[in-house]
Amino acid sequence: MWALHVLVVGLALHNLVMSQLWRAGVRGGALSTISAWKDVLLAAALVVVYWGLRGRPVRLTVCDWLALAFAAFVVVYGILPQSALGGGATRSGVLYAARHDLLPVEAYLLGRGLALTVAEQRSLIRTLLWTAAGVAAFGLLDVYFVSLEFWRHAAGWYVHQLGLVYRGLSGLPENFVYNAGNNVVFRRLTSTFLSPLATAYLLVVALLVMSLRRRTSVLLGLLLFAALLWTHTRAALAALVVGLLVLAVLRRSFVPAVLALAVVVSGFVFVKGYSHFGPRTHFTASELRIQEQHAQANPGVSNDATAANEASTSEHIRSLRDGLRTVFHHPYGFGLGNAGVTAARTKVRLEAGESSYTELAAETGIVGGLLFVAWSLVLLYRLLRSPPLAAAFAATLFLGLQTDVIGIPWLAVVVWAIAGSAAYRLRPSRARAASPSVTTSSILA
Repeated sequence: MWALHVLVVGLALHNLVMSQLWRAGVRGGALSTISAWKDVLLAAALVVVYWGLRGRPVRLTVCDWLALAFAAFVVVYGILPQSALGGGATRSGVLYAARHDLLPVEAYLLGRGLALTVAEQRSLIRTLLWTAAGVAAFGLLDVYFVSLEFWRHAAGWYVHQLGLVYRGLSGLPENFVYNAGNNVVFRRLTSTFLSPLATAYLLVVALLVMSLRRRTSVLLGLLLFAALLWTHTRAALAALVVGLLVLAVLRRSFVPAVLALAVVVSGFVFVKGYSHFGPRTHFTASELRIQEQHAQANPGVSNDATAANEASTSEHIRSLRDGLRTVFHHPYGFGLGNAGVTAARTKVRLEAGESSYTELAAETGIVGGLLFVAWSLVLLYRLLRSPPLAAAFAATLFLGLQTDVIGIPWLAVVVWAIAGSAAYRLRPSRARAASPSVTTSSILA
């Protein structure tokens, strides 16, 4: 439990800390070793949990078998030679991809093995909400009071340490800003994740799992929703609407549906009017040249964030379409390391990107991709007894259509760990669970 609480907080701070360590001169192998803390902690927690369960009967469910079957596909496709599959991944790319693909399985197994009590789950949700509040507050202060130039000096974390090449913003990811056209540029809230997308997705999960019965809920909700708006991430707003509608159906209540309508209206107004009140910044001369080249290479797209042919929307749709076409034309997969950020880091041909589903299918074949989808849907079904968590998980799966959600460690670890525990009956207390009359099989089932 201690490890899981640390992961909830630590993964939210990871990018900020690593970028500033790079800026302070900690680089190369030393920084890679430090950044591996999350993998070591997760692995250690898994060993401790399942070592404690040794010799006890554990009844595997359909959800467990699907998770293990998907993991087996990942392992097999990591072993198969790339030449036989038509892939071109490097050895390091295969290892990166294996870690990426197996992360939600590891987190699920951790949550499954912990078999949380009701009090422990509530404590974990409180840690999640406090973390989200800190991320939101830091982000709102940063977006107005910290200049973009400060973050440009930390861009080496992406370029030199991670090997990710971003040209349009001096090494920073282009989505750090919203380009309204005509050299008018605005900051987007990136917070400790140094990403508007990852920050927005954490905030969506937090908004869906928070209780509306507490006195502080209104203030906390307003803080989180304000930060979500300032990320200027339309997919996250859509996911929040999806989650609220799921919540309305499961609770048979109109209140979440009314909130969903409020999100649609306020989100549209905010995105439409962002250029009138957003925190303005600027491109450097070299960045302007790159932006002009990009505009000439992509004629016909709009800078209006609410337009159907907006540049980012068009890119997401095109990437999803291309990924699906690749999967259907190459159904047996290319092997690990040939899709997503892993392919970009290792400089190999990108067979699919953006969507978690097309990336996994491009690496492990259609069968591997379908196993992940089936596992996700069965897990969602088992969460229906806990409407807030089901809503958060449904929103996360929705985001996976146009974003690599399992490529965001906070989502892959926290969401899947909580889902893995909550999908099974929570124990009333540790004392009762320790009774000799309660077996491990009954606890986990």
